Amino acid sequence: MTGRETGRERFIKALKREIINGHVPTFELVFFLTMEVLGKVHPSHRSYHQWDQSSAREKEAQLCDMAFCYTEIAKIYGHDAIFVHPNPNDFDSTVRLLQIIRETTGMEYYICMHGDPTCGIPNGDKMTDFSVRLYEDPEGILADQEASLDKKVDFAAKLKNKDGGKLLDGFTLCSDYCFNVNPFYPPELFAELITPILSKIIKEYRNMGYYTIKHTDGNIMPIIDQLIECAPDGLHSLDPQGGVDLKLLKQKYNDKVCLIGNVNCGLLQTGTDEEAAADVRRALRDGMPGYGFIFSTSNCVYTGLDLSRYDMMNKIWREEGVYK
Repeated sequence: MTGRETGRERFIKALKREIINGHVPTFELVFFLTMEVLGKVHPSHRSYHQWDQSSAREKEAQLCDMAFCYTEIAKIYGHDAIFVHPNPNDFDSTVRLLQIIRETTGMEYYICMHGDPTCGIPNGDKMTDFSVRLYEDPEGILADQEASLDKKVDFAAKLKNKDGGKLLDGFTLCSDYCFNVNPFYPPELFAELITPILSKIIKEYRNMGYYTIKHTDGNIMPIIDQLIECAPDGLHSLDPQGGVDLKLLKQKYNDKVCLIGNVNCGLLQTGTDEEAAADVRRALRDGMPGYGFIFSTSNCVYTGLDLSRYDMMNKIWREEGVYK
């Protein structure tokens, strides 16, 4: 290959655990601090109650502005990938948003979006009912996930037919399964209810030419072998607050999956400058050997995180996150 590699090419190399020259790839699952950086509300935080009543010109202007937020943040921070949150998420608006990003950036970035049919941890209002249902109606939960899987596959196939499949590179599967102490699902229940659906959706996406990244926060260690067996291309977020040791994962799984994340969000938010900087360097030191690593926070750049801390993290990556 001659000339400069695109961020997309580098990101895919990392997912495939191939040798990379220059910076270790980086991105964020979400970068919510668009108001601080660009003076614009993050696309997923915008309200479009009157979207159907908007004119075609008004819709196009809104979609262009959302696309600008995604691409400008990627440019400013050197991200190799963009995780898109369609809002509204109807098919036509989603396609147009992806088209605008590709039209303005070409194939510079790896573009992905959510696509997980599995059941994550329910919210507080549904926790009790769902927990009871896990033991009284597991067949119904499996059926619900199968129905969601069919919809996800249909959407992915329909999207693949647009523009020769160049709009989207992959799906990030964002159902969370774990608390900081332990998984919500006991491993044996996870094997019964979640891994069959997770394995199937990853296989379906791969058959269509999409890459997959599986995201879940918290302590994944009791279920990590099951996650790896489902064969995602990448695993995010490797949460140190959940006791996930990046160095250990590199030793055990570096030949099976690309590891993504691990910079401690808790230290970025509440640690001292010295503690936060040391943890950024630890993640680079533990993650980069042997390739197959994408640098990011252990969750996302969320509202309430001091922008200066992410700027510090990004500066260290630019100066030190380089393969020699």
